[in-house]
Amino acid sequence: MIQYKPMLASPAEAPFFSEDWIFEVKWDGIRAISYVNEELSIRSRNQKELVNNFPELSELKYLTRDTVLDGEIIVMKGGRADFATLIKRSQNNKPGDIDHMSRMFPATYVVFDILEKEGEKLLDIPLVERKKILKNSLREGNFVVLSLFVEDNGVDYYRVALEKGVEGIMAKNKQSVYEPGKRSNNWLKIKQAKTCDCVIFGYTKGEGGRAETFGSLILGLYDKGKPVFIGKVGTGFSQEGMEELKRSLDEYKVDGETLQGVDMEREITWLRPLVVCEVGYQSITEDGKLRIPVFHKIREDKDPLECTIDQIRPALSAYTTKRDFNRTPEPPATVEKSSQKSFVIHEHHARRLHYDLRLEKDGVLKSWAVPKGPPETSGDKRLAVQVEDHPLEYGKFEGTIPEGQYGAGTVKIWDKGFYESITWDENKIEILMKGDKLEGRYVLVKFKKAGEKNWLFFKAGD
Repeated sequence: MIQYKPMLASPAEAPFFSEDWIFEVKWDGIRAISYVNEELSIRSRNQKELVNNFPELSELKYLTRDTVLDGEIIVMKGGRADFATLIKRSQNNKPGDIDHMSRMFPATYVVFDILEKEGEKLLDIPLVERKKILKNSLREGNFVVLSLFVEDNGVDYYRVALEKGVEGIMAKNKQSVYEPGKRSNNWLKIKQAKTCDCVIFGYTKGEGGRAETFGSLILGLYDKGKPVFIGKVGTGFSQEGMEELKRSLDEYKVDGETLQGVDMEREITWLRPLVVCEVGYQSITEDGKLRIPVFHKIREDKDPLECTIDQIRPALSAYTTKRDFNRTPEPPATVEKSSQKSFVIHEHHARRLHYDLRLEKDGVLKSWAVPKGPPETSGDKRLAVQVEDHPLEYGKFEGTIPEGQYGAGTVKIWDKGFYESITWDENKIEILMKGDKLEGRYVLVKFKKAGEKNWLFFKAGD
């Protein structure tokens, strides 16, 4: 029997509208692939067998036959998915406790994909067709349900999902094939808070009240198989939680360094990189570290090698989904870094002539369409409509986008240069620009009365 690795989603910054995509709830649970034949096997991402821990899910044997299904196991408490109780259930090996917890806190298996039916692989069939096959192949039960989805309108669906208390939504391209083990831009996760699944490579020596535990955890992610240091996390722990975590981590102590590039300000206890934790963060620094990280929880259901750098690199999903790179000369999104913050203003001869302002930030070009062109004198205010982020490579782009493609028309660079940030928050951006044409202090201010994406762009007094 083939053991599949689940297809993984890339992060996206915001929900969107698209007739080419569907949208589902993102559940806070354990990803599990089920093999339903003469025997039933339900396996986590790290191939742990889960049937014994969740005996109520054995009803799958009577709801479908000869299938391989993908879904999420959740435990609901108070109308919300309770990850802590779920993990307790997955860790418990005592038959009496398992039986008791299955009655007190029953699990639900939310099925959203089908990979095989009657021995035939379905991986290369478009998602919308797999959804139809799934609906005809699986009956819902007391503990097994089909994932509901909506088409086109991810914005309203995201808003309603957050109001219901879920952590976010999934966006999936209708024509996407199933790519086992791959983190794909055809599946996107859209969450209100930014989180990352990180590998723990060690911990620093604790001081003061933490003398008996640790100061912070050393975090890393894999980039093409090589571990990369992405920072330390020292907040988000309870005292009891730190003591328990240290005891479990000490089982993985090693003598040698397991991650390069870590500053040695404090003594470090190095660990074999076998433990994964979920960390929340505000943003990514210019040198690729987590800014203001907060420890959330240990993720025993995650494989360390799946914790890749792609989680914190911008997905540029809206940019990518609007373009066919076999036809347009525009650059695809890759990873490119700059030592300075650059800007570019494009003159864009589309259906109507307009200008595009692009400012480098957090590894992408934040972009606005400026219908009447950039302001060149103080007090001259121009409407600027925020559009999707563009890759840094777009800062060098000039060319003609062919008819039938998004933004069809000729694009050329009107001005380019560098800038310094004075203020950058959700309502106001103030910068010092040094370009070939524009120079001085410029401001973007949210123009909320005109719409969520609308800003006023003007040149400020010196």
